[in-house]
Order: sequence, then C-alpha cells, then structure tokens
Amino acid sequence: MSDLRDAAMNSKAWPFEEARRVLKRYESGPPEKGHVLFETGYGPSGLPHIGTFGEVARTTMIRRAFEVISDIPTRLICFSDDMDGMRKVPDNVPDPEGLKAHLQKPLTDVPDPFGTHESFGHHNNARLRAFLDAFDFEYEFVSATDYYRSGRFDETLLRAAERYDALMEVMLKSLREERQQTYSIFLPIHPETGRVLYVPIKHVDAKEGTVTFDDESGREWTLPVTGGNVKLQWKPDFGARWAALDVDFEMYGKDHSTNTPIYDRICEILGGRKPEHFTYELFLDEKGEKISKSKGNGLTIDEWLTYASTESLGYYMYQKPKTAKRLSWDVIPKTVDEYHQQLRAYADQDAEKRLANPVYHVHGHNVPASTMVVSFAMLLNLASVSGAEDKETLWGFIIRYAPDASPEGNPDLDAAAGFAVRYYEDFVKPHKVFREPDEKEAAAMRDLAARLQAHEGSQDDETLQTIVFAVGKEHGFDPLRDWFKALYEVLLGASQGPRFGGFVALYGIDETVALIERGLNGELG
Repeated sequence: MSDLRDAAMNSKAWPFEEARRVLKRYESGPPEKGHVLFETGYGPSGLPHIGTFGEVARTTMIRRAFEVISDIPTRLICFSDDMDGMRKVPDNVPDPEGLKAHLQKPLTDVPDPFGTHESFGHHNNARLRAFLDAFDFEYEFVSATDYYRSGRFDETLLRAAERYDALMEVMLKSLREERQQTYSIFLPIHPETGRVLYVPIKHVDAKEGTVTFDDESGREWTLPVTGGNVKLQWKPDFGARWAALDVDFEMYGKDHSTNTPIYDRICEILGGRKPEHFTYELFLDEKGEKISKSKGNGLTIDEWLTYASTESLGYYMYQKPKTAKRLSWDVIPKTVDEYHQQLRAYADQDAEKRLANPVYHVHGHNVPASTMVVSFAMLLNLASVSGAEDKETLWGFIIRYAPDASPEGNPDLDAAAGFAVRYYEDFVKPHKVFREPDEKEAAAMRDLAARLQAHEGSQDDETLQTIVFAVGKEHGFDPLRDWFKALYEVLLGASQGPRFGGFVALYGIDETVALIERGLNGELG
C-alpha cells in the first residue's frame, strides 16, 4: 500500500471517513456487480439548484476518497424520478393553462411547454444533465421512466407483489390513521388517461404479479405490476431502488432522516442490502430559516457564480456538511479568501495534511496553485474607494502593488477582480454608511496622513501596518481595534475591513492620504 493510501486510511477528513465505511462493506471480498455504486436522486419537477450541486459535489468527494483507498471500480448515477405525476403546474413555464389537462400524468408523458423536448420530464432532465456537465461532474444519468418501462425494475416489482403485506406493514406504521385507509405502495398508471392514480388497491395477486383497483369513476381494472404499468410511492420507491440497483452509498438532507429506517427496511424486505447513507444539514438564510425553493430565500447557484468561482462554491460545500450553515451573500468573500488560503497552504503540506485540506477534495489529484496576490476582501475595498466600474480599473492598482502580476498570469485574480466589482456594486455600495470622526480620531488620522506622506522607506504591507499600528497606540486607543474600526467607518463606510497596512500598500500612499483628507472634511458620506 502506498504512503498516500496509508495516510488516507487514517485521515480524519470526512470524505475518507465515509469512504472507509463503504469499503468495509466489502472487507470479505469485492462486490459481485464488479463495482461500488454511489447514487444521488433528483426530482425533475423543478430546475436544478444549489442543493443539487452540493449533493453531487459531496458524493463525488467521497467517491474520489474511495478511489484512493481501494482499487474496486466505482460508478456514480444520478437518478431522476421522472415517472412521478405532475402534481401542479409550475408558474414559470409558457402556456401554463395548456398543462392543466396533463395534471397527475408522469412528467415524461406531459408535453414540453418549451417545445424543445419530447416531454416536460425530458426537458427538465436535459436541464439537469447540462447543469451537471457544466461543472464537469463524472456521472451516469438514469431515468425512472426508462427503468420502469424497460423492465429493469420488473424483478423488484414482482418481489414487492410477493411481499406486499410485509411492505405495507412497514409503511402503515408511519402513516396517520386516515391515510392508512387508502394507502398502497403501488400507484397504478391509468390505461386510458395515463394518470398516476392514488387509489386503494383491492387485491394484489402475488402469483400473477398484478394489482386490482377501482379508478375514480368506479371502474375496476387489473394491471401487471411490471412494464411501467405501476410505479411505487416515493418512500417505497427509495428503498426499492436501493435493492434493485444494489446501491452502496447515498446521501440526502436532514429532512429525510426520519425516513431512513423505512427506506432501509423496504430495501431489506425486497432482498437488498441497505446502503451506507450520509445525512447532511440543510442550508439556512441570513435569518436562520431553512432555504426553500418556493420561498426563494437564500442564494441560488447562479447568484453565487455571478460573484465567485465554482471552486469557491465547492469549498463551501466541503465545510462541515453535518452543521447547518448560512447561505447568504456575506459568506462569499470569506469563502473565496479561505479557499485561496488553503490553496497556498497545500503546496508545502505533507501527504497527511494535504488529504485533510479541503482543496484536495474540491480538486481531487489536480490541485492548482493560487495566483491571488490580493485578497477578495481587499479587492472589494479597493473597488469601494476607487469607484471602479470595471476590473481594468482595479488592475491599475494591482500592477503597481505587484508588478509581476497580469490578467494572463493570474487568471483567478483577474476573475476575482471582475467578481469584486459586481459584488461591490450590488451588495456593498447600497449599504455603506460613513460617519465623521470625533476629535481623538481626527487627530490620529491627521497624524497618520502626515506620517504616510513623510514616509520614504519600504512600502510593503508590514511596514505600513507598523505605521498605522504605532499611530493608534500613541493616540491612546485601547483596545487598538477601536482605532481600526474608526478608520473603516470614516474612510470605507463599513464597521470592518482589511488589514489597513495592506490596503495602503495596494491603494497607494498618496491616494490614502487624499482619502483621509476627504474623510476629515466630511466629503465621503
């Protein structure tokens, strides 16, 4: 075993901990199917969202970790439950009235309102694949409709008919008494209307593999459970899928956690082995409320990628998946800078520390070098004081600060400069609040301006920070953070900001002196 594998087998990074759980399933020998199967699920009634990205990204991290500690081949499937009936017409589609006639039909039987695919389900599946492909995920797409109608699920469905009573016993325990009266694990597809029917099942014939029921008009029908004539309710479907596909690992949100024993038991009754599962905490908005697609609270993936890179989002997804995290605008700058700090640290780390570094799990074996010679937080403050409306303005300051930097040689810095201008305009500028300094603060700022103007030595971050620090100390600021807070509030219109010496080095001494004078004259508000 290589040094890397040895380190991975002992790593406390959560993807390796999960990967070791999966490997333990096969300590007595490799799987008969010849590979380890990771799965993520998707409901195609809406567009992919940031949760979809997080689920596939995190599963990919565990899959990569598994491939370090084992030679067993792996697969990742993204399963679309596109045979689900359309329960309501979405608001954001053309001609919503025209879709009303297709309510309760499987999504793959509903006409595509956009006119680009053979059905609404196919349209949304295409959006999902395009979404995943845009992030270069390695996966295989699986359609529930294809698997039900092609017979891939027939063996499991026949077994469900044979073990119907045992499956119903599991499900009925989880339902309210009123729901128990009409519930069945099987949902027939009406032979004439094509609708998914939520009706009581009068009889299940295990020998023939059929179900008998009355439709809404009272007519009796008998249908085979095979060939796509029925589908399973979503909870039984979850466990049945694990059994049919021999899934080894699936993660899902905390809102599914109470159903885990149900999924597991369904899988076992149908002859499968329950997979390893990982329950992650949900995202919260700035008010601490659960993010909801219907509410529209919190960040969307498109919004994140308007202001920061895909890699920074991957880094955010890596962090403490079992802890609820706020997903709001103000997490972006901090996440971007932390991501680049970890990239810089990675270059000098040994194997053990590299495997614990989040960027290893974001990038796999190909961790790039960071070329961010200026932090994102600093770029935001530079955009603020310079009034930059494009990244070219910021580059004028960057090149003076770091003469060897260039848009071509520092592509992540170039991208970040563009992101910073956008972020500043949309989120910082509208909330800036300047104040005038009090007498003590004004005296200290005049002193700072004079010392900067008289300074003839090195203009590096540390030297300039020492000057700023000394002024605050000599003017009696205790604690010193009150001095820096005054600088931020008077000169930047914010209660916190960058290391001020680094800011002066980037913005320029003459420019900073002029900024202080404007602040003292009350010209910034």
